[in-house]
Amino acid sequence: MLLPTPANCAVLFLDLQEGIVPASQTNPRDRIERAAGVLAELCALHRLPAYCSLVSQGGDFLTAVTGPLGGGDLRPRVTTSALSDTGLVTALEGRQLLILAGVASEIVVQRTALDALAAGFQLLVAVDASGGLDPRTEAAAWSRITAEGGRLSSVVTLAAELAGDFTSELGGQTLGLMYRLIG
Repeated sequence: MLLPTPANCAVLFLDLQEGIVPASQTNPRDRIERAAGVLAELCALHRLPAYCSLVSQGGDFLTAVTGPLGGGDLRPRVTTSALSDTGLVTALEGRQLLILAGVASEIVVQRTALDALAAGFQLLVAVDASGGLDPRTEAAAWSRITAEGGRLSSVVTLAAELAGDFTSELGGQTLGLMYRLIG
């Protein structure tokens, strides 16, 4: 599995919207918002391409995500998979690894993950920046994603993979984000 770099990966924030995040029954809003916010800060710090896929019925995207991304690349869609957006698919050309975070795990995260895997991407789902509708149905979604070759991980693990040398300025800033997330 590839380690994420600005050249090989992209991060997809999926339906992290004011009207959707409260539907999570497996991860509280404050935890999703904190983890997704740190993930967005990691994207900005490490210059990882990031896209915010949303549905019109979901309301505003979380400012914890769009703030660090300078407003975010908002990508409206009308299906359950972010990869139905042909413009997004074009933007992802040349990328090998996709990192997903979103609500609901059983819907947009699972559908996007399965489509990404079928398209040949390596895949990582940041489970701490995601939330499901029910523990049983979310577990089924995780099982289906991993059975197809996707990986489950966390924002703090991703930060550790990006950090490199903690004594460098970039490594030190990344370490600070890790501590903010776990503290």
